[in-house]
Amino acid sequence: MSTTDAGTRHAVPSPTTPRLRHPITVWLAVVMTVVYAGLGLPRLFGYSVPDPALETVLSILAFVLLFGGAVGATALSEGRPGVLRLLSGLVRWRFGVVRWLVVLTALPVLTLGTAAVTQTLVRPPGGWSGLAWGYLLDVLAGLLLTSLWEEGAWAGFVQTRLMRRHGLVAAACLTAIPFTLVHIPGAFQNTTGADALVNIVAIALLAPVLRYLAGVLLLDTGGSILAVALLHASFNATGHLPAAVGGWQLLVALVVLACLVALHRFVRRLSRTRSSSSGRDGTAAQ
Repeated sequence: MSTTDAGTRHAVPSPTTPRLRHPITVWLAVVMTVVYAGLGLPRLFGYSVPDPALETVLSILAFVLLFGGAVGATALSEGRPGVLRLLSGLVRWRFGVVRWLVVLTALPVLTLGTAAVTQTLVRPPGGWSGLAWGYLLDVLAGLLLTSLWEEGAWAGFVQTRLMRRHGLVAAACLTAIPFTLVHIPGAFQNTTGADALVNIVAIALLAPVLRYLAGVLLLDTGGSILAVALLHASFNATGHLPAAVGGWQLLVALVVLACLVALHRFVRRLSRTRSSSSGRDGTAAQ
């Protein structure tokens, strides 16, 4: 490093230099404070957001608090270029037909397949075509109202930064911790403590798996938040499918999908290594 570089590195920032040094920490502090004060604290005194309004409240929190806070923290830490990178990920839709099919169909197909194998599959009330249309509408609504903004924060802001420092797997596990914590107050709304604890345990166990899949999509699509949000919306919509009795089949489906993706990445990496080795051997022989 030159003397000029060292001096520049420790120079006093100009007024236009981004000011926020720990954007994830600041963002998490604000988000957790608002979520626990707004949803958690009233629940301790027996108050829940009424069911008809709960989805609306969660959508507003996702857009204003999570995504809005992420945009603000990005602006303060990276400036306009960082904000533009974050926003561009929301509309990055060119990630191949195969990946579109995977993010939209893998979880419902694996869930229904698990239900069929375990004899917990029933014919839905509106028939299979009604199930398919209902699923697609649920995905679209979930994407536009919640998942796109939620993943704009978790995938586009938090996980992307952590992946730069720690890699895919570690970043997935680190992101899963606050991802789980932020869902705790919502899990206690309009339900018993026992049911809420079951839901929280399920979220805690599956969050690293979901974040791993999100990280893979970010890497393979060049940072498409849209792809991650579609997978998230598909996860939520698949949980509403009436054809799988009990709903637990989705949990198995998510783990199976993650294992298949990990296996695919391993085989692809092994193939590239062998091809690279063969190329070097061929060059040496010449």
